[in-house]
Formats: sequence, C-alpha cells, structure tokens
Amino acid sequence: MAMFGLYAAVVLIWGSTWIAIQYQLSVAPEVAVALRFALATLILMAWCLVRRLPMRFSLRDHFFMAVLGVCLFSLNYVLIYVASVHLTSGLLAVVFSTIVIMNMINGVIFFRRRPETRTLIGAMIGLSGIALVFADDLAAFDLASGGSIGLLVSLVGAYIASLGNMASARNHARGVPVMQANAFGMLYGSILLFAYIGLAGIPVTFDTSPGFIAALVYLALFGSVLAFGFYLTLLGRIGPDRAAYSSVMFPVVALLLSTWFEDFHWTSHIIWGVGLTLVGNVVILTKRVPKPAATVLEQVAVAPATKPAINPATNPGSVKP
Repeated sequence: MAMFGLYAAVVLIWGSTWIAIQYQLSVAPEVAVALRFALATLILMAWCLVRRLPMRFSLRDHFFMAVLGVCLFSLNYVLIYVASVHLTSGLLAVVFSTIVIMNMINGVIFFRRRPETRTLIGAMIGLSGIALVFADDLAAFDLASGGSIGLLVSLVGAYIASLGNMASARNHARGVPVMQANAFGMLYGSILLFAYIGLAGIPVTFDTSPGFIAALVYLALFGSVLAFGFYLTLLGRIGPDRAAYSSVMFPVVALLLSTWFEDFHWTSHIIWGVGLTLVGNVVILTKRVPKPAATVLEQVAVAPATKPAINPATNPGSVKP
C-alpha cells in the first residue's frame, strides 16, 4: 500500500474508534482494553500460523517486541484511562498529540535522527490547530482540581507510547516483520494488562450484548490488527516523527463523525483549528521538490574564467573526495 493510503487508513480507522468505544463502557475500561488486545493477539497469531510466517526470533528481538507491547499495547492505555478521570477527552487529545514532538526528541536520542525543518514547522502548525480546536477545554483547565495529576499522567502515557514507536523503529531496522512483531507485542501487552487487572482487583466481566461484541471485534480487528499494522509500517517507511502526525488528525475525523452522528455544531475557532491541522498535514507529508540542476550552458555563463566550469554545489558527482 502506498504511503498516503497507509496514512489515510490509520487516520480514518483510529478517528472512528471512538464510536465503538462508546459501546465498551459497560465494563471497566481496563478490562475492555485487555479483551481488545487479547482478541487481536489471537487474530494475529492465527494469521501468522495460517500463512506459515517465520515465528522464531532471538531473545533480543523478543525483548524489544515486549517493549513494544508494554509501551504501545498496554501501559500507555492504562495511563490514558487514569488521566481521563481528571481531564476531558479534548484535553487528552491535545496532550496525546504531543507525541509528534516526543517522537522527534526520541529519534534524536535513540537514532541520532534529526527531524527536517519542514517536519518541525508542520508539527508546530498542526499542534497549534489542535489546541485551537479544543480551546474551550484548555480555557477551563484547572490544576487545583486534579488537573495537574491528569496532565502529568497523560504526558507520561504519551511518552511511553513514543518509546513504543522507537521500539518499532528498531524492530523495522533489524528486519523484524510488522505482523509478527505486533503479534508477540500484543501478547506481551495483554499479559501485562491482565496482570494489572488482577493486582488492582478490577472485576473481569463480559457483556454479551450484540453491541458490545460488535464493538470488540471492530476494535480488535480494525482498531488494533489493521490500524497498528498500517501505522507501524508507515513508521518504518517515513520515520516516527512524520508518522506520529496522524495523532493530530484523529480528533479531526472524530469531529467530522460527531457532526454526522451527534449533530455536533462547529464554531469559528474549531474551523480555523481544523484548517491549521490540515495545513500542517500538507507541510509534513509532501516531499520537498529539489531545485533542478543548472544546465552546462548556464554554468559556463556564470563561472569565472579562471575557475572550473562545473559548480560542485549543483553537481556534487563531478568532484572527487
């Protein structure tokens, strides 16, 4: 699948999962997430076995797949749910979108990969847009009423998710296939989630209603197996910093769907905010078009008589090191 196809699929799927999540509220959030990733693990493992994909990896690879699972498929979700007790969903969207910046910083720390200037500019535009979309939530934010705890916990959750992105980038560089890495990662993540549920004394219940089961299947198959597969493939192709910008676009899709399903009304600052996120999207994802090299006649025309006719800056291949 082409880059834009992967990106669009990730944004559309994760932007729509909020609808399915509404049908999961009949059980504890931690249990809903654990069931989601447990089912996703079964689907991925079955797929790998049916396709007879290689499943033997080194202990070091398993360690990083476990890091992927703990950071991206379990612990980050637990922290986000804890933060949601103190923060509105809008504020959570703003905080979690900072993963774009976190991925840039972690890319420098772990891979010595400096982000491009256009990526930084696009990220700043997009984050400004998402802040403008949720300006009312930001204005109502109160540190004294548990907001400081929610802010800290959500930032930690976003950073842990960023570490999961780094683990995935490492696995991709080592040639570990995305499907197998996700299968083992979700297995390890599910184990941690159920361990947390047991230690926290959270009752494990299962809702047999058609709505709950349909939502569970959608979140496991589309929201986990497919979306994470697309996202981590995209991450391996274009890098964690550019791939993470999709987190800025999720709330935009959610707002569009809310307009259709919940009669959501748009205000001027939301319209401007969405416009900025789209501009940032264009800046980050479009490739810089290199300037065409000057022709030989142009080079001869501008070159001094005592200098070589070929300019090394526009024709680096002509100069030997």
